[in-house]
Amino acid sequence: MSSKPVQLHPTGMMLSDAQWASVNQTISTLDPKQMIWVSGYLAGLAQSGAAVAPVAQPESDSVATLTILFGSQTGNAKGVADEYKAKAIAAGFAVNLVSMADYKPRQIKNETHLLVIVSTHGEGEAPDDAVELHEFLGSKKAPKLASLKYAVVGLGDSSYEFFCQTGKDFDQRLAALGATSLFERLDCDVDYDGQVSTWSEAITEKLKGELAASNTSSHVVSLPGVNTATVASVYTKKHPFPATLSESLKITGRDSVKDIRHIEISLEDSGIQYQPGDALGVWFSNDETLVEELLTLLQLDAQEQVKVAEDSLTLKQALVDKFELTQSYPKFIEALAAVNVDGKLAALVADKKALREYLADRQIIDVVRDFPAALTSNQLLDALRAITPRLYSIASSQAEVEDEVHLTVALVEYDAFGHPHQGGASGFLANRLQEEQTVKVFVEHNDNFRLPQNPDTPVIMIGPGTGIAPFRAFMQQRQADDAEGKNWLFFGNPSFTQDFLYQTEWQALVKDGVVDKVSLAFSRDQEQKIYVQHRLLEQGEEVFAWLEQGAHLYVCGDANQMAKDVEQALVDIVVKYGNKSESDAKQYITELRKAKRYQKDVY
Repeated sequence: MSSKPVQLHPTGMMLSDAQWASVNQTISTLDPKQMIWVSGYLAGLAQSGAAVAPVAQPESDSVATLTILFGSQTGNAKGVADEYKAKAIAAGFAVNLVSMADYKPRQIKNETHLLVIVSTHGEGEAPDDAVELHEFLGSKKAPKLASLKYAVVGLGDSSYEFFCQTGKDFDQRLAALGATSLFERLDCDVDYDGQVSTWSEAITEKLKGELAASNTSSHVVSLPGVNTATVASVYTKKHPFPATLSESLKITGRDSVKDIRHIEISLEDSGIQYQPGDALGVWFSNDETLVEELLTLLQLDAQEQVKVAEDSLTLKQALVDKFELTQSYPKFIEALAAVNVDGKLAALVADKKALREYLADRQIIDVVRDFPAALTSNQLLDALRAITPRLYSIASSQAEVEDEVHLTVALVEYDAFGHPHQGGASGFLANRLQEEQTVKVFVEHNDNFRLPQNPDTPVIMIGPGTGIAPFRAFMQQRQADDAEGKNWLFFGNPSFTQDFLYQTEWQALVKDGVVDKVSLAFSRDQEQKIYVQHRLLEQGEEVFAWLEQGAHLYVCGDANQMAKDVEQALVDIVVKYGNKSESDAKQYITELRKAKRYQKDVY
């Protein structure tokens, strides 16, 4: 009896094409820690000679599949999608989870059941990985979708004018193409866990009537000496690691207009793995002095016992650890207006534009100072948002720092309305957290901000201010890998003498031949302000030459102004040196993004 010969793949693995494709598909869904576990599991399985029962396949290829598409700028939408995938599988559904960045838009005509989970970025814009699908569904090329049933979850921040706009866009465009909504769109504010949990239960019940449970089963082999529970444990947003602050060092000069800190945190004994391009989520506590003033203004007892979720604690401790106080938001104003007889507050709530302008620089304490009211502890807590962690681009590579993680943090500090103000997380990291004290952290993986797989590929990095953080990690990694690809940094800040972050490190990287070019833009060192986009334009011919040679281009930093100005500069460069029209130049940039050669980490 003859059989089809097994191909020897370039990896040296004796696998058939189908097996190799299946392995690659599985690996693409795993994070580094999961890959380590799988590696050990398979090695142990081979040594023990144990067999794994095959996974039963659906009885028919026509079993309906639930496709979950996520578009995520910071990782929140991906987190919601991952959690719902697990719930859907537990309910017996056949599930396909895909990033919009990896999804072919024309495939949507073949879907029968679709969940769209997407954040809104900037001023109502789609996140980078959702742009192509978002544009496709709004174009003349989009197909009719009469056979599609869908539901949409939008993530956003109600403080912004275009709250959950991208989710609204997807909902409207799918409906316009003839698709049928399974469930009313869910628009989530920043503290979305409760909303998503309720939605998950409801949509699962709805889908049980739509999807035949896939007839699958799995069998897990227990291997001697392998503690699968321990190996599989992962620190997450909901289950952070209690890390230790090792160092907090100011890295701007005495006369700088900025206070920027280099933060080092020990991850010892956590097993946490991260890659250059990832972010670190940091849970923080509010300033106790701020909390005490708030309680005094509201005439509330700091020691009153309250319940928050499953925790029983004092009102003061609840405000320190559980609620958002350093940002203000419409929900709080609306609750305050309900108990405050001041007509000005009611008028403010009615005027959305005026309300956004009022909230722009104010914290909760400022609102209470302006509109004092008698609130019970329960009314206060119901009016506040749950505290949410802040995400910081990681400024280190584990190839260099091993079980540490480094951050570059700008202290948010300003005087307004007659009082000093500080940011919640930045004030916590820079001032309130002392060395050797504990900070709860987790890694937010960002597969949309990665070094090229080919170490010979040129890299252009544009990172003014704290946007330099991930590029420090990139260069540590490339140096450790002995990568041959050229590296070019564009960096800007107010002053050369006060604000050249990690100056000696970058000089050493240039001296060692790791970095080929550094283009600097110090805005206040001359009469006319110069920014990174100006340096790009000045060296546009060489920038375009690098892009034509296959360079990957990265932008990190301010989303509202810098990133837009940089993108326009890139379009102008392609017009001038690529001899293209404006529309063709924009398409050139779009193609770079589709090929993952133009990646942004902006905030």
